[in-house]
Amino acid sequence: QVQLVESGGGLVQAGVSLRLSCAASGGSFSYNDMAWFRQAPGKEREFVATINWNGGRTYYTDSVKGRFTISRDNTKNTVYLQMDSLKPEDTAVYYCAATRITGSGTRPTEYMYWGQGTQVTVSS
Repeated sequence: QVQLVESGGGLVQAGVSLRLSCAASGGSFSYNDMAWFRQAPGKEREFVATINWNGGRTYYTDSVKGRFTISRDNTKNTVYLQMDSLKPEDTAVYYCAATRITGSGTRPTEYMYWGQGTQVTVSS
């Protein structure tokens, strides 16, 4: 059974950094695109970043470009999201997604597997 488990969230002040991790088990994700999405209260789940199978291609939503970095370690079946210069508007539950099945990788419906999410709260 495939499982994605996120960790690393927390309550922080604006301007600091956090690193989220997503550990995959129950399958091999070395040849799959993976991504991070987030969902704030009352809002739809939105795309944050995606990375291809070998880390050679990444893509970010405009609001996090230059602040967030997605990376992966295929030897550990883990994808990371380094979040720097956090802002209150980054507050959301962050979800890891794996195995893009169609499209460009920026829509939730394009991924097969999801984690349970980790809360990130940024205070001003």
